[in-house]
Amino acid sequence: MNDTTQMSIYIHIPFCMKKCNYCDFLSGVYDEDTQVKYVDAICKEIEYMGQRLEGVAVPSIFIGGGTPSWLDGVHIERIMSAVYDNFNVPGSAEITIECNPGTVTGEKFLAIRRAGINRISIGLQSADDEELKLLGRVHDFNQFLRTYEMARKTGFTNINVDIMTGLPGQTKEKLLNTLENVIRLKPAHISAYSLIIEEGTPFYNLYKEDVHRRECGEPTVFLPNEDAEYDLTKMTEQVLSQHGYHQYEISNFARDGFECEHNKVYWQRGQYIGFGIGAASLIGDCRYHNMTDIYEYIEKCNKLPVASNQTIEARLSGEAEEIMYLWDSSQTLSRHDQMEEFMFLGLRMNQGVRREDFKEAFGCEIEGVYREQLEKLQQEGLLVMEGGHIYLTERGRDISNVVLSEFLFD
Repeated sequence: MNDTTQMSIYIHIPFCMKKCNYCDFLSGVYDEDTQVKYVDAICKEIEYMGQRLEGVAVPSIFIGGGTPSWLDGVHIERIMSAVYDNFNVPGSAEITIECNPGTVTGEKFLAIRRAGINRISIGLQSADDEELKLLGRVHDFNQFLRTYEMARKTGFTNINVDIMTGLPGQTKEKLLNTLENVIRLKPAHISAYSLIIEEGTPFYNLYKEDVHRRECGEPTVFLPNEDAEYDLTKMTEQVLSQHGYHQYEISNFARDGFECEHNKVYWQRGQYIGFGIGAASLIGDCRYHNMTDIYEYIEKCNKLPVASNQTIEARLSGEAEEIMYLWDSSQTLSRHDQMEEFMFLGLRMNQGVRREDFKEAFGCEIEGVYREQLEKLQQEGLLVMEGGHIYLTERGRDISNVVLSEFLFD
């Protein structure tokens, strides 16, 4: 846990063809000139931090967005070259890029492979074209199939497909159709996320009254009610399990050997550094977020100070003023903050948390901190303490938000 000689990398590409109706991510439509300047800036940030963190090994890289595949292949190769030139990336590293159908060609997939990327995450969301239109996606199901086939033909074997549950008007039949169409392709990994209606999105304006009704336990008009949403989630888990996809985290399912190593870094509180606007980092015991204004970010990257020759300990301590140059916010985590994160992130995984890891991280037994909560949840059938592991039962995962809140300090 928290090995500061090993650090994963997240790279944020905020560009999209069009903003989806449910999306509240830091993304938008930008012209080609801004994209080129942003790539220049992100390469400078990578170079600067690579010099500061010399010797740090990178076990995984995730390029997310936005729609990273909207970038020209040349720019993707440039960004990855900057990473290779400035960080120690072993040949075993898992390197993922998010792709949306309609934004990738066979030629671009070849550029992605040349860049050393070995895992593709394709955003399908639904196999139903009417649902895709409702979501504001720029593709239909046939475009997804062509994109998936191109990825396979280009040599990618580690492919994830994203789908969504709890969509307005979604029925079991529609969701089952999506699941069956995806399973037929035999991707290595499937992420199944429940739709969350966020303020500030077109979906919130359309469905905010339904959101309120659902929160109050009242009948909904467009969105599945709480019971229907639960049924959709359980059906997803059962169908995927029957076809060889084991659930290893609340929303993630994989064939044996294909769990997403990068996401496990987050859930296990591993160290990571984020590049690009809004990107988050966990360095030592501090969390940081980059500034969110793309033009300010580009300007500041062009003025990055010369990296100093400090020890790794000093670089990670947060004491050096330059390290905060691009950050919009930072938080030094207290001991209680770290314990909370250890539990509510780690218990998202089906394997849960290890007693040994807790003791190594905090120098005490887990019962010395959470005995009352552990005993209560075990008695209620929501949690299991078995051997060296503590994990949620199926019922515990069903109400995970309630269960995980038990581990927050007042």
